[in-house]
Amino acid sequence: MKFVILYGTESGNAETVADDLVDELSADNEVESIDMTDADIDTLTPDAFFLVVCSTHGDGGLPASAVPFAELLDAERPDLTGIRYAMFGLGDSSYETYSRGSERIDERLAALGATRVGEYGRHDASDGSLPNDTALEWARDLVSTLDDVEAVAR
Repeated sequence: MKFVILYGTESGNAETVADDLVDELSADNEVESIDMTDADIDTLTPDAFFLVVCSTHGDGGLPASAVPFAELLDAERPDLTGIRYAMFGLGDSSYETYSRGSERIDERLAALGATRVGEYGRHDASDGSLPNDTALEWARDLVSTLDDVEAVAR
């Protein structure tokens, strides 16, 4: 399977998670990681499954590297029908706007016709766990679900 990991980060946590996801998935799959700053509309193709990893900055805002991608989606309004993706948000539940940065990207993708698949993954910084551990467990569950769906489709 081909995976593209799109990440939006402020302090580097989402990038570190993306790097670990690349390491986890590369053994059996084609995997590419792209900072949302470097993503363009042509990145979004139906031949890949997208893992979107996004932190939250400040009071529920997008992290700096996700802003250009969000602005691009808002300006271009591409038809994303046929695009499948899964979301993983990083945040801190002690804030009212917990994980809101990832939700802002999720809302844009869904509004443009993309389909979110699987459980919405989230890491809560207030619980003391490492985001990478939580993300890897989420990704393993997701890939297992995707494998089951693909097996049924065959």
